[in-house]
Amino acid sequence: MSQVPLGILFGILILLILISGFFSSSETSMMALSRYRLRHLAQKGHRGAIKASELLEQPDRLLGLILLGNNLVNIAAASLATLIALRTLGEAGVALAAGLLTLVILIFAEVAPKTLAALHPERIAFPAAWVLTVLMAIFRPLVIAIAMMANGLLWLLRIKIHGSDRDTLSRDELRTLVSEAGALIPLSHKQMLIGILDLEKMAVDDIMIPRDEIEAIDLDESPPEILEKIHQAEHTRIPLYRGNINEIFGVLHIKRAIAAPNDDSLPAWLEERANEASFAPVGTPLGVQLRNFQRSRNHLWLIVDELGDIEGLLTIEDLLEEIVGEFSTDPMKDVRVEADGSYLVDGLANLRDINREMQWELPTDGPKTVNGLLLEHLETIPEPGTSIMIAGYPFDIIKTTSKGVRLARINPARRQKPEAVEGT
Repeated sequence: MSQVPLGILFGILILLILISGFFSSSETSMMALSRYRLRHLAQKGHRGAIKASELLEQPDRLLGLILLGNNLVNIAAASLATLIALRTLGEAGVALAAGLLTLVILIFAEVAPKTLAALHPERIAFPAAWVLTVLMAIFRPLVIAIAMMANGLLWLLRIKIHGSDRDTLSRDELRTLVSEAGALIPLSHKQMLIGILDLEKMAVDDIMIPRDEIEAIDLDESPPEILEKIHQAEHTRIPLYRGNINEIFGVLHIKRAIAAPNDDSLPAWLEERANEASFAPVGTPLGVQLRNFQRSRNHLWLIVDELGDIEGLLTIEDLLEEIVGEFSTDPMKDVRVEADGSYLVDGLANLRDINREMQWELPTDGPKTVNGLLLEHLETIPEPGTSIMIAGYPFDIIKTTSKGVRLARINPARRQKPEAVEGT
């Protein structure tokens, strides 16, 4: 080497640094690839993605190959830099050459290539996969030996090296992935996907129509009263009962009552044309209830407590609205905006509907309606004019009845952070 011109030695040194940068960027880019996008591209026949997928099937061998090459190149560069220093500066230049080479490798062969690879992993990884595939074929025995020794060390340390679940996503992780997809997924589609993922986290009592709002027909009433309820019905399916709403026995489709007789035979006539009622216990996950709807012909289910008493009513439309959004043209009929920016809210308004439409954060882990939320916190039926702060939102009671809060005002502009409320 003493006869080799310095210019050639410097050229070889630069080449070694570039090769070191290649290995560094290859390592970062291969590890930064999205496994799901990689599989998608491989399934579409992208040749670079296929090569990268094959290499990543055995990450221990891939890393062994990259680090083997990187260390060999760096050691060669260090030896060559020492030789150049001895020929130009003598023994005094060896320490200087070591310091300069460390700085050069750090910048040009480590930080810069790895940063570039992290920012554009596919641009680096796919071309690099072809080169790494060739090198793997050449150095396979050595790479396998290195991987076996490394895995043996991990085994001795009781570290699991197979069966990793790093490529699996939990429901919450998948929800975050969908939420942060940005413009890649239209907003309406994103909301539907999130709605589907949230089904298993919600129960039927989260979205059911409360017992007090159930539109039902008591067949013990007079035929004119029954016919009036049928003609004024706002829904296409109405539960039927006798005397006590807890004794619902069937569900009538309004179209079957078009030719209903206006005489004493009406109750029996309606009973014959009603479908058998379906019941689901409180707490049934929405995912399970969706399968119940699919298995049955009934699009309306009654929700019952552990004693069999009716707690609410759920239709297939209510459940689907949790996925695709509201079907009605006026989903927030229970909320009215005031001139001062506050909102008048009906006491029976559903908290989840309000949160979804108004982008508020009212607590939904307990009561399901505004009235229930206020009664839980006040522990009594309040007088009009009572004010309370819940989750940072100021509530003013406007109207009450003997059963609870009928109307309340919420002013989100005066909302306080929960921490601030707790600290006062």
